[in-house]
Amino acid sequence: MTSSSEGFAGAEPRIGRSRGRSTHGTRSQRIRSHASSDHDRQREGVTIYRLPKRKLSDWVLLGLLLAASCAIFFINLTASGYANEFYSAAAQAGSVNWESFLWGSLDSGNAITVDKPPASIWLMALSIRIFGLSSFAILLPQALMGVATTYLLYATVRRYWGNSAGLATGVVFALTPVAALMFRFNNPDALLILLMVGAAHAVLRSLEYSATARGNRRRSWWMVLAGVLIGFGFLTKQMQVFLVLPGFAIAFLIASPTGLLRRIGDGLAAMGAIVVSAGWWVLLTVVVPADSRPYIGGSQNNSFLELTFGYNGFGRLTGSEEGSVVPGGSSTGGTSGGMWGETGWTRLFAGEYGTQIAWLAPLAFAGIIIGLVAVGRAARIDLRRASIVIFGGWLVVTWVTFSFMAGIFHQYYTVALAPAIAVLAAIAVVSLWVSRKSIWSRIVSPVLVIASAYWAFTLMGRSSWLPWLKWCVLAVGIVGGLTLIVAGLASSKRIALAGMALSAASLLTGPFAWTAYTISTGHTGSIVLAGPSVTSSTGMGGGAGGGPGGGIGGGMGSNSETNSGNEGSGSEGGTSGSAEGYGMGGGPGGSDGEGNAGTPPEGMSGMGQPPSGEGGSAPAEGGTPPQSDSEQGSTPQNGSSSTGESGSDGGTPGQGGGMGMGGGSSTSSSIVALLKQSSSSYRWAAATTGSQNAASYQLASEKAVMAIGGFNGSDPAPTLKQFKAYVKQGLIHYYIAGSSMGGTQMGGSDTASEISAWVAKHYTAKTVDGVTIYDLSSSAS
Repeated sequence: MTSSSEGFAGAEPRIGRSRGRSTHGTRSQRIRSHASSDHDRQREGVTIYRLPKRKLSDWVLLGLLLAASCAIFFINLTASGYANEFYSAAAQAGSVNWESFLWGSLDSGNAITVDKPPASIWLMALSIRIFGLSSFAILLPQALMGVATTYLLYATVRRYWGNSAGLATGVVFALTPVAALMFRFNNPDALLILLMVGAAHAVLRSLEYSATARGNRRRSWWMVLAGVLIGFGFLTKQMQVFLVLPGFAIAFLIASPTGLLRRIGDGLAAMGAIVVSAGWWVLLTVVVPADSRPYIGGSQNNSFLELTFGYNGFGRLTGSEEGSVVPGGSSTGGTSGGMWGETGWTRLFAGEYGTQIAWLAPLAFAGIIIGLVAVGRAARIDLRRASIVIFGGWLVVTWVTFSFMAGIFHQYYTVALAPAIAVLAAIAVVSLWVSRKSIWSRIVSPVLVIASAYWAFTLMGRSSWLPWLKWCVLAVGIVGGLTLIVAGLASSKRIALAGMALSAASLLTGPFAWTAYTISTGHTGSIVLAGPSVTSSTGMGGGAGGGPGGGIGGGMGSNSETNSGNEGSGSEGGTSGSAEGYGMGGGPGGSDGEGNAGTPPEGMSGMGQPPSGEGGSAPAEGGTPPQSDSEQGSTPQNGSSSTGESGSDGGTPGQGGGMGMGGGSSTSSSIVALLKQSSSSYRWAAATTGSQNAASYQLASEKAVMAIGGFNGSDPAPTLKQFKAYVKQGLIHYYIAGSSMGGTQMGGSDTASEISAWVAKHYTAKTVDGVTIYDLSSSAS
């Protein structure tokens, strides 16, 4: 195939059903590739696709991209300490006990699991087995997955749109602030994104083969691989992985070169692979007797299926999540979302959501249309169109779902949009460049550049950090857009290149600055935000550190060391929340930091108050925010948190703009010493209410600590009867009192309060460093 200066530096459009039979319509002739005619990846008669040949400069640029991604995901990695201690504790348990590894138990005594499937924990647990317990061992898998995802996106887009498009995709993805955050953090999202990108790559690869017997077999195996990756995505974060399936299905049904029945058969094979790769673990939770496995955390009936379809499933959409920390689904001005922010079409552009993900979102949405126009009237089986359908469907379905979720929803969830935005933004840019001689491209290009520059200006204006930078971005963007107009009028490629360079500088400066800030800052706890604090709020789900519009308030999202002086940043003792948040950081019950009691929103009365019979335990400095699900967050109770890596590297709780609940401060060395004494004689060194509280002690002592009630303290596990039996058998050494939530105000179980009251009634309390502890090995009164 002949080269064309106007073509994509990418793959030859796949039109025919066997090699050498490609034909081109008028549109396709204008966007021909630089593909080498003798560079086929498969043998004669199998492939109908020609992979573009890389030049030396392409290899150099790829090396620079990977080096930059390594820097983004590895530099200052251990500043976050143990990051989310909830998952870190489960990884520690899995590193010393294979049963805990299998189930994703929070503790090596196998009392209760985390409230997610265990796939992401498996990787961290294996890393700890190799390197020992440390911040680096826990976060290493996430950083490696960040580099791998960057390369996989590059490789996928390069195959169909050319090397320049692949490089642009990798750059945009790596510079997305929320991606830089979550691939340096130990929530399940990093693995989820890698698996979804891998599945998209597999689907597109399946479409490269001819409709021969050998080609059909290879296509089927690629579809099975896609199904396996989706299945393991389910074992990472349950049904969220299914949001990419509509785009996958539509693209495959349209672009597969086989007949309709064969297309349906390949789709069913992929579905079967999903069922098998995810179902084996789900089946274990059903067939293994409940008394032979840990309790399924986050459920009210010890059922993973209940967790899947309720609390972590449709409950996220409707806001009906029994056992949650606060209710969702309330209505405000015609929208819903309750404490998780207002829902609606503009949700992800607003507040902290926008600064996490939406820098290039307008360009990405435009990229769906621009790419389809560029592809034009190519044949049904054209792979470029198929890639647009896959990533366009990914973007649209996920965006709409996130926009209208009435249940638990946090800003960092938007990392699921990062791959689609990166791909579609790159497609938009490359398509506009290839079509730059057309009237529509000459009009659209400067309009998009100037509009995107103004949008970046708006996003940067939400923070008081580097206020001058937004003006530079706007100015450069306007100059870049005007330069593109001049280039169109003069038909000058050199001027167009200058305009593209200025435009790229304008569009990438904001994400680069927010990403650099994220890298320089440690993030701990369960709710984390990329970049500096912003001054607007989207409800409890965020609030970059409290303050004006800061969600829950200062103590729960403190930026006391890193964002001091920023409007909206938290401080020790907390600040009062806005009307959309609740200032809980200052003290028990929600002091505003000035001794003024906050007023809890509807449905949250009693939050921050200790359950009955807690033995008069003292709250930690900065108050006692509510405990919540693993992605809602919790603060360390009575000064408890982990020592070691988390203490030395993690900084202050909430450092880095997240709601630093449960990470960063030091656990009492006296309590840790007690937990280590004679610990080999007990299944659990201690028990305490709430997983985040238990995780802090477990990471500090590396001994099993039972989390009564799971993350929120609202799961009915163990029951009072079971707890009494454990004590009678001598399996638990200490009970550590704490001001945790639990109870029926969240619709969950009040078992934690019952256990607390029973312990306080029958055992003698002693205070160690301000923490109330009961020795359960002594005789009960």
